[in-house]
Amino acid sequence: MDKIYLNELAFYGYHGVLPEENKLGQTFIVSLVLGLSTEVAGKSDEVNDTVSYADVYETVKEIAENKCFKLIEALAETIATTVLCDYPLLKEVTVKVIKPNPPIPGHYHSVAVEITRTANHA
Repeated sequence: MDKIYLNELAFYGYHGVLPEENKLGQTFIVSLVLGLSTEVAGKSDEVNDTVSYADVYETVKEIAENKCFKLIEALAETIATTVLCDYPLLKEVTVKVIKPNPPIPGHYHSVAVEITRTANHA
C-alpha cells in the first residue's frame, strides 16, 4: 500500500477533561498517514486520481479547531472516521494526536495517542 504523509499539523483547540482546557484552549499537533494506491495518479499526474493532502488538511482543521472533545482519543477517532468517509480512495488512515502541554505535573515532552483505522467501503 502506498502512503501519503501529513506531518505535524498544528491546530488550536479546546480539548481536555478539565474545564480550563475547554475555556483556554491549547495547541494540538496532528499527523496522518493515508494508505491508498497512488499508481493511477503517478501515471496520470492528475490530483483527481489521488487524495489531496490540502483537502485533508482542511478536513482535519475543521474538526480540531471547531469541535470539542474531552479525550484526544475521541479527537483522533473523529478525524480517522471522517477522513475515511470523505475520501473513498483511502484504504486506511493512521492518526497521531499530540498534546504538548497536558495539565499534569512533571517533566516530559508531550503525550500522544495514535490509532489506525481501515475503510469499510462497500
